[in-house]
Amino acid sequence: MDYTLPQFLAHAIALEAEAAERYQELADMMEAHRNDEVSALFRDMVRYSRMHHDSIVARVGSTVLPKIGPWEYVWRTPPEAGGDEAFDYRINPYDALLYARENEMRAMQYYADAGESSTDPEVKRLAAEFAAEETEHVEAIEDWLARTERPAAPWATDPHRER
Repeated sequence: MDYTLPQFLAHAIALEAEAAERYQELADMMEAHRNDEVSALFRDMVRYSRMHHDSIVARVGSTVLPKIGPWEYVWRTPPEAGGDEAFDYRINPYDALLYARENEMRAMQYYADAGESSTDPEVKRLAAEFAAEETEHVEAIEDWLARTERPAAPWATDPHRER
């Protein structure tokens, strides 16, 4: 899609708001599991998503953004939200981190694609900046994955998991 700056900013604001909500849910689930370290990571990600959201809103300034209904976004599921399949309170920390990494990778790709397909130089610049931020998030989560105990069976295929 060849985004105009207002279209791109409206999508980016929605993406970051949704990311903050999802990270809050993941943090709460990890807290319920008494995994305070991973819960703290997800709470940090809530803070980063909100800061990114607020910085985008500040950049908007006097720019009039289009009113976009949820059915009008260029995605079916926001890139940083993933599906609801991971929102089972029994998810383990490792698989919650995998889910978060996949969301961050989709967000990174979304921003990269938006920049590549737009003819607006400011969209290209901002999209590259936002993609770089998402890359940092991917790398941070990968560091956590490397030091988090891997479950014996992947959560999604665990035969003891009730469906």
